[in-house]
Amino acid sequence: MQGDSGAAGAPPAPAQQKTRLAEMARELGLEAFGVAAVPADLRQTYFREWIQRGEHGEMAWLARDPERRTRPETLIPGAHSVVAVGQNYYQPELPRRGRIAKYALGKDYHKILLRKLKQLCAIMRGWGGVNRPYVDTGPLLEKPLAALAGIGWQAKNTLVINQTEGQWLFLGTIVTTLSLPPDQPSKDRCGSCTRCIDVCPTQAITAPYRLDARRCIAYLTIEHTGAIPPELRSAIGDHLFGCDDCLDICPWNRWAKITREERYSARSYPDLAEMLAWDEATFLETFAGTPIRRLGFSRWLRNVAVVLGNTGTPADLPPLEKHVRSPDPLVREHARWAVAEIRKRFPDHSDVSRM
Repeated sequence: MQGDSGAAGAPPAPAQQKTRLAEMARELGLEAFGVAAVPADLRQTYFREWIQRGEHGEMAWLARDPERRTRPETLIPGAHSVVAVGQNYYQPELPRRGRIAKYALGKDYHKILLRKLKQLCAIMRGWGGVNRPYVDTGPLLEKPLAALAGIGWQAKNTLVINQTEGQWLFLGTIVTTLSLPPDQPSKDRCGSCTRCIDVCPTQAITAPYRLDARRCIAYLTIEHTGAIPPELRSAIGDHLFGCDDCLDICPWNRWAKITREERYSARSYPDLAEMLAWDEATFLETFAGTPIRRLGFSRWLRNVAVVLGNTGTPADLPPLEKHVRSPDPLVREHARWAVAEIRKRFPDHSDVSRM
């Protein structure tokens, strides 16, 4: 690319390389950019203890090869730096029954952001760099890396806060053999605020900067493959896929700007009761290209049943009762629970056809 090499074909100086990458990142629509040096301190002790306590739940991939996950320099021989970027995805959610986390309202971000990282890698290759990009797809702890790169600080809900973009950031990283000037980590500006801790419906943030994924609504409605624990179902409320409660309450998110990436724009979907009449093909077609599709039809019906159990009316009983006889035990259990919860709220409708 013109302007990316020094005199006589020599690559530009590291500081110039970093400036060019930061400029291109902005051109690609990435709002945050920073560099961390490796080896890096990625809260190894906390991460190992978190795994030992089992607070990662069913996310077994996090426990595999923790040494590699906490040492990005092991991913590429001779790695010197990690480039970290953030892309704003904030947008208002459309009014509907059942809330969907804002990151999943539009197209799946993995391919979109990875394509942008590969464009940065193309420049870096021209300077002799060996590079490997990641978007939640490799053994990297992207949040502490982003914090080390100065993109923001890891907040008490464990997410990264950027001073201008808030927490609505998709994070991407590039491990590279280029030796780029590192940024200073951002100062922790959470102060004495505990709003994210106080607002969590399931008390998943067990202490500042400590999250028990097994209680987190985002984990329960997305990563968890089995039945949602009965004692947590009511606390899920109307969260259909993921949860933004700790982000919505954060004072740093009050100035959130709507994303510039049109592909992240919210889609409209039918009502929950109508979704109960879907077959798997309709589910797959409706959510093609979105993060929701990876959930699978069975867990989607599970989540719909829980939300209706918490918020539904007698009008939702007929479609729910069809699933009380579902051959899928996961769907059947949650449909039965939802029917029972609605009947408790509307005892005058207890004569609706029984299971």
